[in-house]
Amino acid sequence: MALLLIVVFIAAAIAWTLESMALPPRQLGPVLEGRLAGAGLTGLGAWVARTFNERDRGAPLAALPALRVGAQALSIGPASAGNVVPVEHEEAAIRALEKAQPGDVITFAPGTYRFNGRPYLATSSASGVTVRAGRPGTVTLEFELREGFLIASPNWTFENLHIRGTCDVQAGCEHAFHVIGGGAGFVARNNTVTDFNTPFKIDGNGSAYPDNGVIEHNSIRNTSARDTVGSVSAIELVAASNWAIRANLVSDFAKEKGDRTSYGLQARGGGKGNRIERNVVVCEQRLRGAPGLRIGVSLGGAGSTVSQCRGKRCAAEQDGGVIDANLVASCSDEGIHLQRAAATAITHNTVLDTAGVAVLSPESSATIHGNIIDGRIVARAGAAIDADDNLDTGVTRLLTGAHPLRALFVAADSMNLRWRGDPPRRGAVPLAGADLCGTTRPTDPAYGAFEDFAACLTN
Repeated sequence: MALLLIVVFIAAAIAWTLESMALPPRQLGPVLEGRLAGAGLTGLGAWVARTFNERDRGAPLAALPALRVGAQALSIGPASAGNVVPVEHEEAAIRALEKAQPGDVITFAPGTYRFNGRPYLATSSASGVTVRAGRPGTVTLEFELREGFLIASPNWTFENLHIRGTCDVQAGCEHAFHVIGGGAGFVARNNTVTDFNTPFKIDGNGSAYPDNGVIEHNSIRNTSARDTVGSVSAIELVAASNWAIRANLVSDFAKEKGDRTSYGLQARGGGKGNRIERNVVVCEQRLRGAPGLRIGVSLGGAGSTVSQCRGKRCAAEQDGGVIDANLVASCSDEGIHLQRAAATAITHNTVLDTAGVAVLSPESSATIHGNIIDGRIVARAGAAIDADDNLDTGVTRLLTGAHPLRALFVAADSMNLRWRGDPPRRGAVPLAGADLCGTTRPTDPAYGAFEDFAACLTN
């Protein structure tokens, strides 16, 4: 009997220690590996890290089903009205972009267009211009350029395009879209963008900031880990405010060099009121096992220098941001990450196979409600959170290989996220808004990103 009590006491002490550390196995393993290597037990350390990671992560993610988020086979939104400027070859496209007039609708004829020999394609100073393919899937733009489109004028829209980076050296293909200074009101809709370090980069120029943009229904991915020491993010929003990043499908954004830390969606640099909602972020679909850390969604990201901050001052990296109704999965590190992000709302997200949610630094504060988090929620370094209505998993259970929240779904590893039984529901929540699939939520909404995952699938 005494021996049993001792065993129980030791197990309880270990569990308490693990929970207080709040390090999921995928993060605890490398810590122990480093300490064991320092003691000359390199082989044991590597085994511990590998075993912890396998228990935490489970099987690799299967191929994604066809979803109603990301680029779609049909155009989204109303038809563009204006003066149609047809484009049938590369030189015509360059002229149309540089000489565009307000209301022009630059329309590429079906085909593949290759651009090289210049740093970027500059848009004119005109506002209210649309660049598009008449039908999704019919136009491919291949960029052997450091930046694809450089947008410094307001209200430019890009839609229905397939854009691919083709640089021999990956560090040479930085951005498909770089929105700067006067590029307020930018819209990117229903595009497929592949093989850039940071496909969407938005930042100010010190005196003007491109606010009020929309990035929606785009599919953004890479076919290999990026061979660069520079920033790697699918979307990097710096110093701009009041953007809507919604209904995008983001996957595979590994960084091979430098700090090897990359982000799916990140906003930093002192902006306010940015919304990240109804996106699917899969850190590792094809690229699982690449070295380094992948973080799904971050407000604060890697932090900003004074020169990057809005008005040369970052009291907080982000203020009043919203992270709502996203599905974040298969990340080697945090699913949702806040660093110096004030007054953030994190609501109704489904976070699977990640380290969970981390809120860091004294400047950070967040309300965290209605989420399904296959991992833990942690506040560190003076961060303040209100997180009393979520479904999450303690790190001790993760260490045993238990993932009760994945068991809510038919087959989480295969992205069959239909409910295994009745969905877990919250109490009455006024104005819960639309879910990941665009469904209006009832007054007693399901926890997580969606009411019925079947509504997220295309026929």
